[in-house]
Formats: sequence, C-alpha cells, structure tokens
Amino acid sequence: MDLEAITKHSALHAKPNGLILQYGTAGFRTKAEHLDHVMFRMGLLAVLRSKQTKSTIGVMVTASHNPEEDNGVKLVDPLGEMLAPSWEEHATCLANAEDQDMERVLMDISEKAAVDLQQDAFIVIGRDTRPSSEKLSQSAVDGITVLGGQFHDYGLLTTPQLHYMVYCRNTNGGYGKATLEGYYQKLSKAFVELTKQAFCSGDEYRFLKVDCANGIGALKLREMEHHFSQGLTVQLFNDGTKGKLNHLCGADFVKSHQKPPHGMEMKSNERCCSFDGDADRIVYYYRDADGHFHLIDGDKIATLISSFLKELLLEIGESLNIGVVQTAYANGSSTQYLEEVMKVPVYCTKTGVKHLHHKAQEFDIGVYFEANGHGTVLFSKAAEMKIKQLAKELEDKKKKAAKMLENMIDLFNQAAGDAISDMLVIEAILALKGLTVQQWDALYTDLPNRQLKVKVADRQLISTTDAERRAVTPPGLQEAINDLVKKYKRSRAFVRPSGTEDVVRVYAEADSQENADSLAREVSLAVFQLAGGVGESPQPGF
Repeated sequence: MDLEAITKHSALHAKPNGLILQYGTAGFRTKAEHLDHVMFRMGLLAVLRSKQTKSTIGVMVTASHNPEEDNGVKLVDPLGEMLAPSWEEHATCLANAEDQDMERVLMDISEKAAVDLQQDAFIVIGRDTRPSSEKLSQSAVDGITVLGGQFHDYGLLTTPQLHYMVYCRNTNGGYGKATLEGYYQKLSKAFVELTKQAFCSGDEYRFLKVDCANGIGALKLREMEHHFSQGLTVQLFNDGTKGKLNHLCGADFVKSHQKPPHGMEMKSNERCCSFDGDADRIVYYYRDADGHFHLIDGDKIATLISSFLKELLLEIGESLNIGVVQTAYANGSSTQYLEEVMKVPVYCTKTGVKHLHHKAQEFDIGVYFEANGHGTVLFSKAAEMKIKQLAKELEDKKKKAAKMLENMIDLFNQAAGDAISDMLVIEAILALKGLTVQQWDALYTDLPNRQLKVKVADRQLISTTDAERRAVTPPGLQEAINDLVKKYKRSRAFVRPSGTEDVVRVYAEADSQENADSLAREVSLAVFQLAGGVGESPQPGF
C-alpha cells in the first residue's frame, strides 16, 4: 500500500468539514456536490474488498429514485448481492474519516478484514444518467488506481445490469456473458421462448406503455427492445429527451402519489408501468372505464409471479419449497390471499432489500418484492438443476411446464431486483394466462391504507421488533397504537424510524380509506407526543 500516493490523491478529494454520512441499504446518498471524497474512498474500499474476496467487486454511481441533484454510490459483492454488513461499517468509517486519519483507517480495515494486500483486485463500474455521475465515477476510478486495482468502466448502466455484470464475472460466465449484449440476449431469449407458448391471440396483451422516469431505463430498454419485439411492443414515455430525472414521474412518484406520471397519456384499461431512475423498481397501473386510477404495486406483482410458479410446480408434480418474503408495508389483503387462497407461505422481514434477499435464499424458490416494486425471484442451485433435469426428462404437458420454469430461471435477474427483467416476466405471465390488467388487479382488493411521517428530535428514540411491526421504545407507544387499532375494523398500524432522516414513518390500514386516514393521523399524534415530536403537531382526523 503506497501511503504517500494515497495521501497525495486524497488531498485532491478533500472531505468537507463536519459532513457525516451513513452507508445504508442504498449505499451513500446525499447532494452530489458533497460526494467527491466519498467516491474516491469507495474506490479504495472496493479494491480492499476485491483483494479480500479474491473476486470482482462492483461500484455503482446512482441515487436511484432520489431527485436529480442528489447522487450516491454503493458497492456490489461477488454474487451480485448487497455489500456485507461488516463492510458497510468499514465504508461508513472510511467515508467519515478526517483526511489526516485516512492512512490509519485504511490499515485498520485491512487488518480487521485480513486483507492480503499483495492480492490482485478487479472492479467494475457503472453509472446512471445524472449530470454529476460521470465526474463522480472518475473520482472512484482515482481511488481504484491509486491502490493498484484494475477496473472496467461500463459507463451508463441500470443498477441491476451492474449487479448482473459482477455475478457473471465471478461465475466465469456461468450465469451469463458479462456484456450488455449478453444481458439483453439472455433475458430476451427466455422471454421469447416463454411467450411462444401463450394461448391468447391478437395484440391486446402485447402492448405496454413504459414511464422511464427520465432515467437510464429508457436508454437500455431502447437498446434492448428489438430483441423481444416479436413478443411485446413498448412505447416509452419520460425517456430523458426532456424533463428532469424522477421529477413528477417514475415508480416512486406513482406509488407514493397514487396517480399517473406526468407526460403519459392513458386510455382506459391500457396497461402501463413505471421504472424508477436506475430501473430497479417497477409498478403497474391503469385507468378503468370510469377514469379511476388503479395501482398494481409490488404486492400484486409478487402474487402474480408466485401463483404462476406454484401452478407450474403442481403441473410437473414437484414439491419444491416456494416462499414469498414481504415487509410490514405489504398490504394485508395480499398476505391473506397468498396464505389462504394460493396456500403459499409468507414471511416478513425488516424493510430493506438486503433483508428480503437474505430470507429468500432460504427457499428452493424465494419470491420477494417490496410494495414499492423492488424485487425478484431467487432459485437455489439445487432447484435450478432439478428443473433443468426435468425439462429434459418429462413428457408432454409436464415437459412443457418444466421448460417454462427453466425459461423463468433465465428471465429473472437473480442478482438483484430489475425493472426490465420483472417487466418481461409479468408480460409473459399475463400472455400465458390470458389475463387482462383488470383481471390481474381483481385477484384481491387492497385494504385502504395511508403512510405519514412525523418529525422528531431524535429518531433513535424509536426501536422496533417483530420485523418492525412492534415498537419497543419509547415506553407506552405500542400500547397506545394497540388501543387505537382496536377502534377500527380490519385495521393494523406500525411505526418505524427512517433510515435517513429524523422522522418516524407511520403506516395504517383499515376497512375504509376514511378509517385508514383517521388511524394514521391518530398514531402520528401518539408518536409526536411520546417520541419527541418537533414542529406542528399532527391533527387527528382529516
């Protein structure tokens, strides 16, 4: 480790005084002008992680669904998964170290993690379309090269595509070719093979309007669409030619505001979907004949996919272990439908994709989606081998079902939630089952719900248990929530501290929207009174 060179380069990426950042599920995120030193240091850290794991590590420059003026960075571990928790701590420590302490912190990390500094290191880099991303990506390269790491800069990529590249390189091509063309061909081939077997006719299921949030998804979908155009025609909106990234559009806007994105014309019963800025989330929606807006979020996506997989498993007579993983934000109706109608086991984890991903790995087939539309399906190696074997051996209808399962394995980006991959899966299932978007929506009716947030002096006063569904502290808060919930039919509510700001997030469900709104307000007032609320007090009722 050339400490003199590191010190010299570090001076070119000086840390602003007093800035403290925390590495979370989404990596680091803040205003772009505050991130130069973080990018340089994450380049350094990626090299250490690569040396320690003797694997390719990814660096993704993005702030996902955040506003255009923000940016961020996250590291991708060897099999395309989120960075290991112990290394999240190293990342936070390194990002917040004062310039004069950099050498010591780097040596501490190397010693704690038993990094062989003589080991080669290789890093792959991707970035989104933000104006700040190219310069910040170059700062990461500076950190990589000063520690002697080799790198490949893929330039503009969706976040899931970078996860895919890392996974491919660390399986020596076993997962796929580590190129954009390899990604496009793998997914498109599986989609085309699967939809060949669709029993519906005509174009009514094969046209889709896609809101790309003025982000990277538009560029990559346009590059890819000729590969699958025989099975699906997409019309892109908010494609980045005008309008700001994630501004009044994208999956997060549609989900949180429960209305269509700006810039998209919707006719009644047209199937539409939205990506977020880095194309790792997707939600569907449509307007009915009366003009009412219907959102189909991650819960209904998980339900559609897991139901289809269960049907295929029943067809081939194979009892592979399938499970659906949700968070506390999943609508109660989705959980009930999966457990009682589809007879699929459902498990709840803390909020954050890394928690869902980890739990999903416990099953032969693990389906996970957050309500915000971020998710995928994981097939265990044993399940994958079994399905591929059955696809060769079975006859007639069973063989057909096994082949469909085999195509599903290739169609999912199992390294990460991927809006493009999920879109193709959904379109294939709708075509195969002959379902309209209205019929999909009608599988179950969401319980009315409301999400609010309460400003507090210190969000750490709130602690939770039971996958964030119960408050442990402050004393008396959970009891107050329990009493409020008893006032309403089919109701539940929970609170959890934000991971990024001093607010407490409140979620409530009930039998009517009026009751859900009222419950959310009353719980918010309890949080304000018992957990050190600041500013204007929430008012009960609307």
